[in-house]
Amino acid sequence: MTIYTDGFPGRELELDQKKFLYFGGTSYLGLQTDEAFQEIFISNIRKYGTNYGASRKSNVRLSVYEKAEQFLCQLVGCESSATVSSGYLAGQLVRQTMDTKEHRLFYAPNTHSALYSPTPSTKLKPYITFTALNIAVRSHLETNQETTPVVFLDAIDFSGANYPDFEGLRTLPLEKIILVVDDSHGIGIVGENGGGVFSRLRALNPKELIVCCSLGKGFGVQAGSIFGTEKRIEQFMDTPFFGGASPAAPAAVACLMDGKALFLEKREALIHNITLFMSNVKTLDRFKFMEGHPAFSFTDEKLVSYLERQNVLVTSFRYPDEDSFLMSRIVISAHHKKEDILLLCNLINSYL
Repeated sequence: MTIYTDGFPGRELELDQKKFLYFGGTSYLGLQTDEAFQEIFISNIRKYGTNYGASRKSNVRLSVYEKAEQFLCQLVGCESSATVSSGYLAGQLVRQTMDTKEHRLFYAPNTHSALYSPTPSTKLKPYITFTALNIAVRSHLETNQETTPVVFLDAIDFSGANYPDFEGLRTLPLEKIILVVDDSHGIGIVGENGGGVFSRLRALNPKELIVCCSLGKGFGVQAGSIFGTEKRIEQFMDTPFFGGASPAAPAAVACLMDGKALFLEKREALIHNITLFMSNVKTLDRFKFMEGHPAFSFTDEKLVSYLERQNVLVTSFRYPDEDSFLMSRIVISAHHKKEDILLLCNLINSYL
C-alpha cells in the first residue's frame, strides 16, 4: 500500500485521522523532527541563507565547506574528503571518474544503483555471489596486468553479507584492488563516534579505498560526501561534474559541526533502543540484522499486514524498482520511546 502524508514521518504519522507508530525510513537518529537539531539548522539558515546556487570553483567561496570537510576527515579517519549535494551525486561522481581505460569495474552482490551508470545500455550487473566475483577479478588480474580492478559495493546492504565482518570481501586479492564503498547507511551510526566503515575497511589493506555516502540518513542533512586520499579527492574536485554542480546548502553542512554533541547523545539513545528491541523480541532469527545497526529485515508479508492492522507501519516496498524483490524492514530510531518499542515487541511475539 502506498501512503501519502502531509508531514515528515517521524516517530508517528497520521493517516485517515488515525495515528500510526512508524518503524521505517532512514531517520536513524531521529534528527529531522528533533527540536534541538531544528534550532541548529534554523540558526545556520539565518547565517548562510537557504541555499547556495554557485560553483565551489567560484572566485567567491564559503569557508564552511572546507571546515566541514576537515571535520569529516577527522571523524572518518581519512586523508581528505569532498562534500556534494547528495549521496547519489557522490556515487555518480566516483563512478564516472573511475570509469576509464586504466580501470575495470566490478560490482559486488546487492550494490546500490547510485554506483552504476544511469544509462541502461552500459549498466554492468552485480555478481550474484562473492565467489563468482572473486573468480572474475582473479581471472582479470591474470590476463590483464595494466588495468586495475575497481570493486564497488555497499557497506551495509541489509543482507548481512558485508558489514561488520566483510567475509566475502576478504576473499578478494584486495592488495591489487581499488575498493569503492557506499556507506550511506553506516556513516553517523556505526564505527567509533559514528565514523562509519572507513577505518574498518582500511585495515583490510586494499590497494586504495574510496568511500562515498549520503549524509541524510545518519546526520539528517541533504548532502553527500566522498572520502579518500588527498590525491584522489583532488581528482574528483577537479572535474566538470564537481565544478558544474551547486554544492550542498551551506547551512546543512554547518550542522555537521554544530550538531556534534547532539549526534553523540542521539547515538547513545539509538543503541539503547536497539538493545531494548533485541532483548524483548523472542524470535530474532526471523530477521536479518547487523551488529549495532537499527534495521531488521524480513520477508514475511503477512507480518507487515498484521502490524498495519495494529496501527504500526514499517518499511515495505519494491526497491529500487517495481521488478525488484519486496523489501520489508523494521527500523528502530533514537526518537522511539520505550513504550513504542515494547509494544512493537509484544505485537511481533504475539504474531510469531
